[in-house]
Amino acid sequence: MTLVECVPNFSEGRRSEVIDQIVAAIAAVDGVHVLDRQSDVTHNRCVITFVGPDEAAAQAAFGGVAAAARLIDLTRHEGAHPRFGAADVVPFVPVKEDDMPVCVELARGLAARVGAELDIPAYLYEDAALRPEYQDLADVRRGEFEGLREAILTDPRRAPDAGPRRLHPTAGAVAIGARPPLIAYNVNLDSDDVELARQIAVAIRERDGGFPKVKAMGLALDDCVQVSMNLVDYRVTSLHTAYEEVARRASARGVRVRESEVVGLLPEAALVDVARRALTATGFTRQQVLEARVLDLLTGS
Repeated sequence: MTLVECVPNFSEGRRSEVIDQIVAAIAAVDGVHVLDRQSDVTHNRCVITFVGPDEAAAQAAFGGVAAAARLIDLTRHEGAHPRFGAADVVPFVPVKEDDMPVCVELARGLAARVGAELDIPAYLYEDAALRPEYQDLADVRRGEFEGLREAILTDPRRAPDAGPRRLHPTAGAVAIGARPPLIAYNVNLDSDDVELARQIAVAIRERDGGFPKVKAMGLALDDCVQVSMNLVDYRVTSLHTAYEEVARRASARGVRVRESEVVGLLPEAALVDVARRALTATGFTRQQVLEARVLDLLTGS
């Protein structure tokens, strides 16, 4: 038995009763524990974090995908965040670094099952990818639900890794992957200039020559704009570095940061790193965190 984390993203952030049913489908599997749920009305998206033994985690993920397919209709869905599926992204994350092969196996098995039993095309990404061009989630989801509806039929490069060669009429497709822990981190700017947010995103993201291990996009929210980031490896580019660079570039244009937010959970070490940098506490370590020491005592670590 291997303990794994799963962090599925679903294309629903407005109807709490739908999110409740998806969470219930996940939590119904013995041995699975839902650790966190977050939703956003503007993005119209929710992120669920759960852990469990490998096979139980895969069963819970399938339950969440099936519930989303039953309850979410992408032909009626609108939101600021890119999406191509009711269950849009389902990544398995190793709790221990050496367990990545287990997560890859779970992702590939789930993709096959989703395709066969739910009639939803599945694409494998990051460490579970079967094609190098699909390691990056942005490439997998290119065109979103509306664009992929035609491309999946006509472009052999957009064929799924499992399931039918057509989108599910209401549930779309799903990206299923295996990846290391990442931090979903957003910085909201006190401005209505979405082009500014997009320019900052381009400047800081790795694919356009910015910081390594950073993915970013600029979005318009209801009353401000957002630089939405995935820090793929916080040890390479930290929360503090990402925040400072967004704030610096915004300030140069006369715009202040309104707030920032972490979506879902993040590793304890990432916060220790923030404390070191923000407080210039270069010698600060996890061993100085009270709850960490208590947990070590209880677990015998």
